[in-house]
Amino acid sequence: MSGIALTLRALHDGERGLEQDLVAAAERHRADHEIHHVATDLARWSREHSTRLAELGRHYDLDLSGPPDDPSLGALAALREKAAEALGRRPEPGLLLLHDLRDLHLAATRNSLCWEMLAQAAQAAQATRDERLLELTTFCHPRTLRQIRWTHTLIKELAPQLLTSL
Repeated sequence: MSGIALTLRALHDGERGLEQDLVAAAERHRADHEIHHVATDLARWSREHSTRLAELGRHYDLDLSGPPDDPSLGALAALREKAAEALGRRPEPGLLLLHDLRDLHLAATRNSLCWEMLAQAAQAAQATRDERLLELTTFCHPRTLRQIRWTHTLIKELAPQLLTSL
């Protein structure tokens, strides 16, 4: 399997995981309408990215329609939260939001790095220029950067108040 194919698979799994994490965060923080609605919209972007990646994957003989290779970090986070609830140690809502934003930020950053690597590979040499891959990265990567900016902005706004009020 080529490096491009491996990166497409990793990014597809990453976008699916980010979508699941955004949906879970939107539901956990549904009382905060901004968080709920923006996270839901950003999850739609990740879903569209993974759909487009699956379509492009066929060009590289990849079947990206099945479950991700690695278990979702979102599923692990949900499991940790359920275990904490069962033990009566549910974190304060503000700290939970900050934790979710940090995890979303890191997941989006991982995806951004994959988008950047694929864009560079698509432009690597004039003879091997992959227009389909370049078009996909040009469309999707700016949206991933927007996901990162959203989480970063909220972390910067919320962290001082939440961390010093304990």
